[in-house]
Amino acid sequence: MTEKSSKLLAKARGTQDILPTRAILYQQIQQITQKILNNSGYQPIILPTYEHQGLFTFSVGEATDIVQKEMFTFTDRKGRQLVLRPEGTASAVRLVCQNKLVNNGYPLRLYY
Repeated sequence: MTEKSSKLLAKARGTQDILPTRAILYQQIQQITQKILNNSGYQPIILPTYEHQGLFTFSVGEATDIVQKEMFTFTDRKGRQLVLRPEGTASAVRLVCQNKLVNNGYPLRLYY
């Protein structure tokens, strides 16, 4: 293997591989956590991996580190600015508002 191909096949900086033994442990922890949350009246939600950029620039401001340094922005085929979701709060609030979950009453007990 050449040095160039070795760099191309290396994991990206700041990431980690989770091998089977640890992955099984992670899954067990996740199952226990989900059981506790479900038994406590919380319901799961699953957020999209990407959102419209405006959701984050509006909610956290354009001059923040999240917007300027931590967001991966791309344009879709229709020219819309999208971002990989840098955190879940804005997406969760969008989900609640867009789907009118507040009409079901409070408290909202959701987890992701």
